[in-house]
Amino acid sequence: MMQTEYLLARWKGAGALVVGLALCLFPLATQAGPDNIAPQAKVTASTTLNADFAAAKVTDGIIGVAGRGEWASEGDTTDWGYIRFPWIELRWQEPRTIGSVLLYDRPSPKDHIAGGRLQFSDGTEIWVNQIPNDGTAKAIRFAPKKVEWIKFVTTDGKGRDLGFSEIEVFPARADYTDYVSWVDPYIETNRGRYFFFVTGGRPFGMVGAAPHTRNKNQNGGGYNYNETEILGFGQIHNWMMSGLEIMPATAEVDPRQGERGWKSYFTHDDEIVQPGYQRVFLHKYRNWVELTATERVSFYRFTYTRDAQAQIIANLGGYLANSTMAGADVKRVSTTELEGSFSSVDRYWGGPKDVKVFFVIQFDKAFDELKAWKGKQLLEGATQVQGDSAGIAALYQVKGGDQLQMKIGISYTSIQNARQNLQQECPGWDFDAVRAETRTIWNDWLGKMAVSGGTEAQRTKFYTDLWHVLLGRHKINDLSGDYPDRTRGTREGTFTDAEFKVRQLPKNKDGSLRFNMYNSDAWWLSQWNLNVLWGLAWPEVQDEMSASMLQYAEWGYLLPRGPAGGGYSYIMTSCPATNLIASTFQKGLLTKANPKRAFQLIKQNHLPGGMLGDAADIEFYTERGYWPGNAGITIEAAFQDWAIAQMADKLGLRKDRDFFSKRSQSWRNLYKPDQKLLFPKDREGNFMHNNPLSGAGWVEANAWQGSWGVSHAIGELAGLMGSADTLTSMLNYAFEQAQPSDFVFAYNDGYVSYANQPGCSNAHVFSYAGKPWLTQYWVRQVKEQAYGGVTPDQGYGGHDEDQGQMGGVSALMAIGLFNLQGNAAKTPVYDITSPIFDEVVIQLDPKYYKGKQFTIRTHNNSPENMYIQRATLNGQELSTFWFTHEDYAKGGTLELWLGPEPNKAWGVGALPPGVR
Repeated sequence: MMQTEYLLARWKGAGALVVGLALCLFPLATQAGPDNIAPQAKVTASTTLNADFAAAKVTDGIIGVAGRGEWASEGDTTDWGYIRFPWIELRWQEPRTIGSVLLYDRPSPKDHIAGGRLQFSDGTEIWVNQIPNDGTAKAIRFAPKKVEWIKFVTTDGKGRDLGFSEIEVFPARADYTDYVSWVDPYIETNRGRYFFFVTGGRPFGMVGAAPHTRNKNQNGGGYNYNETEILGFGQIHNWMMSGLEIMPATAEVDPRQGERGWKSYFTHDDEIVQPGYQRVFLHKYRNWVELTATERVSFYRFTYTRDAQAQIIANLGGYLANSTMAGADVKRVSTTELEGSFSSVDRYWGGPKDVKVFFVIQFDKAFDELKAWKGKQLLEGATQVQGDSAGIAALYQVKGGDQLQMKIGISYTSIQNARQNLQQECPGWDFDAVRAETRTIWNDWLGKMAVSGGTEAQRTKFYTDLWHVLLGRHKINDLSGDYPDRTRGTREGTFTDAEFKVRQLPKNKDGSLRFNMYNSDAWWLSQWNLNVLWGLAWPEVQDEMSASMLQYAEWGYLLPRGPAGGGYSYIMTSCPATNLIASTFQKGLLTKANPKRAFQLIKQNHLPGGMLGDAADIEFYTERGYWPGNAGITIEAAFQDWAIAQMADKLGLRKDRDFFSKRSQSWRNLYKPDQKLLFPKDREGNFMHNNPLSGAGWVEANAWQGSWGVSHAIGELAGLMGSADTLTSMLNYAFEQAQPSDFVFAYNDGYVSYANQPGCSNAHVFSYAGKPWLTQYWVRQVKEQAYGGVTPDQGYGGHDEDQGQMGGVSALMAIGLFNLQGNAAKTPVYDITSPIFDEVVIQLDPKYYKGKQFTIRTHNNSPENMYIQRATLNGQELSTFWFTHEDYAKGGTLELWLGPEPNKAWGVGALPPGVR
């Protein structure tokens, strides 16, 4: 097929089917996103038993508690079997578009509504059967309906005073009123990593509270949508840090049994998941769990539906997702407070061998007693416990309807700082106020990019992408500015026997912190996602992250690849933080660190003794012009050298510019003329193999995927190949081979893979080789096929989302901006493709930019109209496929006119400044 025909067939066929099935099977992805709108309705009913059981009780938020918060009708029965079947109606002042209704029967088994008709003001109805007889949810989902009222008419039941404990109504996407509602945390949780799903957190917060349903690190670890049991709730979801698991159980549970003893069945029917909030019902214990958070404090509210002896378990030992808790030390401070610490050890990917986490736990009610355990030993009435495989539990006598609240403040430096973090960030017990504040913060951050147009699924995916981009990479410093430093010590492979120091962050004249310190997944190849995206709408994030990485180097000499617990993990290869910092500097965003000092730290990390690699390999690379045994590292190092040279040039450091500019040419020594691709060489200068699909001598890639990673020298690569036409022909062939697999392959496999970092720039290479229409085409294909999913199974390529990197690529494709060189050029620019939205409005941060907002507006946008016909920037014709960051910073409007066929005359003029 022709390219356009293939796209339409794919979109109208398989693609439309996927989206259609997603909307059918997951019309709201259960209750991800929106809030219940039933409390906004006026409630009337056929009859009410008395004022204590008024109809309005079905929207009061008290669910499943016998005799409280229930509507009950005035019943009537006869000996021959007649039952008076009631009805109840919810009516809104304005029409609402809804997608699901949840019915909760009265929890008493005696009076039971078993079934009935759900009627809508649009004249439709749905028959509802098998409503549970225990006060748990019956979820009814349907295609969106715009209604003024809904009415439930009972047609089957038993008992006398029939009624409901609660009715919840959730809006369909058309009625979402804020950005938080568009986020769907469930997307691809069946294949994600442990830190993929974190509901109890703020942007880049220290705590990240969430339940886990599968206790493993990757491939559906952490919260897996397919599971039916909650194993516990962890407070830390970092890429190499985890811990402090809690579980609100009942007293008969023996905590020595661990998760297999205290786990509980749950369903998604009554679950609500949002950025900053989650609600779930633990069926084993008949209690509701709600969680929210500030930056350094997780906040829980437990609501009990039955009388019980409650047991709030705090597990401080054993494996949790990606590390192990050991060396617990916890004690009672008062009848409402515990304090302590544990060590996070045995992390899978390396890093400091021992990272201590300090905590303070507070309850809003005095506990009756404490119970602790250590190994197989159970300690009744304990006030303290120390050791491995240990934990502590607070016991309470509760009645149905009681609520108990719990706050957990953490620190990586001391118990005193954990307490201060808790007291200053979350001093009170107003759970709803904290939840509302957290939601406001998330709406503010997500709202920096406002989109319109596109499909509902595309908007859901876009804001979920942004949530991923803004969620991971967590603060490690306290409010006071204290932070853990583990940058010094003896390295043993990927681990460090690190020295622990408490250091203080630099402060501004007013006493505020100049920046924060962060744990982070690897910065590996982030030049093609976060380094570009953060600077558009959240430049202070990029500034902070850069300053944080430089702060590590001030004490430990090295720039981190992916820091954990204040120390180095040595994850991945080369020195990718260089690209982050260079990009920040070139865009004028490096305000929290001194640029000249930053350059010194970068430079030393690319010479022997630096993070780039072993000293002998760096010397070999400098002398021989390639990295021994690895083409992937050669390409990474060459691009980083180019970024350093660009930074040196702007700083006027000519000698450094010339040195690193020359070394940035190293990749040329790996060109294999017969294959027209790059291949690894051994130390003797021999090509190691001849298979372009082999991963040997690459880093999670192969010759087909990785050769295009010389983003700073696409023109030179084309010259070696013979012409730009040869390059684009080969790359186009690679995309055609990868398309049937949705451009998704496991490590090293396939021609193009958008499930991992090495392939994430490939579609944008065509523009730099003179054929921007091919970039426009393939970006649309990849966005739809690799990143278009909105189900628990699909959305990020099923592979390496890595704390927002794949989400970053997806978001950039959605808004039609990118930069092949990661904004690291002396004159940074943005590459233009065709957005999937009609309009994107980006709010500019006044601390960094002169303009107020930058708008991207498209005309004639549709799945088939993917090609740019013409463009204007602030009303002036734009003939290049790029525009400068300087123009972006002034604010303005980029307008694009799209069509179904390529305009091969547009965007083929001048390349960005300095591109070769």
